[in-house]
Amino acid sequence: MRLQILFLSLLAIFIGATAFAPATHAQNEKKDYLSEGEADKIRDAPLPPDRIRLFVLFADDRLKKFQYELNRTAPEGRRTEILNSLLNAYAGCMDDAADQIALAQEKQIDIRVPLKLMQTKGKEFLEILQKMDSSPGPEYDTYKETLQDAIEGTKDALADADKAAKDVTPAPVRRKPS
Repeated sequence: MRLQILFLSLLAIFIGATAFAPATHAQNEKKDYLSEGEADKIRDAPLPPDRIRLFVLFADDRLKKFQYELNRTAPEGRRTEILNSLLNAYAGCMDDAADQIALAQEKQIDIRVPLKLMQTKGKEFLEILQKMDSSPGPEYDTYKETLQDAIEGTKDALADADKAAKDVTPAPVRRKPS
């Protein structure tokens, strides 16, 4: 009798753990700086090149929102938190794009087109961030460290993209049949 109770208890625990595991994994997979729609787009993107493009677009969006918030006159309230979270989200998107580069290389997937996008946009982003850092505004101290982290993250992502661009083999040349 005790053995049956023990067996049923273990079975119940096992079933409960497996039933909730996928939900827990799905929650952990969603990046906290992406909206539900953006996270769905990332999940629906079949290959790393598509994800790289999406992460670069999301980074662009976060940087534009940061610039908007910075130039907007708003009450203090949560302003510091908003500015820092937008910069952190930007850096997270760039970091995730760089991670997708590594994944694509590992799986030997052609990423020439998204690499060019990342290199072009990344250089634009870096110029904007460095300009903000070299000519600080009145609230600069509230986001200085996060801005410097975003600059370093962008430099790292660009270095990864540049290295990957050098490592990418050229497209095969099609020969005309003789």
